[in-house]
Amino acid sequence: MDPTTTSSPTVEDTTTDHERDIAEIEQVIADIETGFNTNDADLSVEHFTQNATAVSVAGVHLSGRAALIDAHRSLLAGALRDQYARYAVSDVVFLRPDVAVAHKVAWATDADGELLDVGHAMIALYVLVNEDGRWWVAARQNTLVPPATAPPP
Repeated sequence: MDPTTTSSPTVEDTTTDHERDIAEIEQVIADIETGFNTNDADLSVEHFTQNATAVSVAGVHLSGRAALIDAHRSLLAGALRDQYARYAVSDVVFLRPDVAVAHKVAWATDADGELLDVGHAMIALYVLVNEDGRWWVAARQNTLVPPATAPPP
C-alpha cells in the first residue's frame, strides 16, 4: 500500500445507538464538574481509570489515578478552592462501541453559577472507555482558549 495515495480513514462507530452512552458520558463529566465546584477531589477523579493520564491547562502531565487524586486534593484545597465553573459537553464521537472521544467546554462562574468574564474559557478533550458496563476517563487534556472560541451557552 502506497501511503501517499491512500486516504485516511474515518474512524467512527455507527453500528450502535449511543443515546444512552452519551447520557452516561454527560453524567461522568457532570460529576467532575460537581467535584470541582464543591472542592470534592474524590468525586472529581471518581470516573478515571487506574492508569489514566491527564494534562492540565498549565501543561502538567499526570499519570495514574493516585497522581490525579493527589493533584486534585492539593488544587481544590488551595489555588482552586474559590473557583467555580460551568461545563458543557460539546460533542461525543465513538471510535469503537466502547471507546469515545468527547469535548467539554468550561466557563468560569461565581458560586451561584453566574458566568464571569475572566478573559478565557477552557476546552477539554476526554478519551473514555466502557469497561464492565460503565464509562471511564482514560485520558484528559485541558486547554485554555479565548472566550470567543468557546462562547457560553
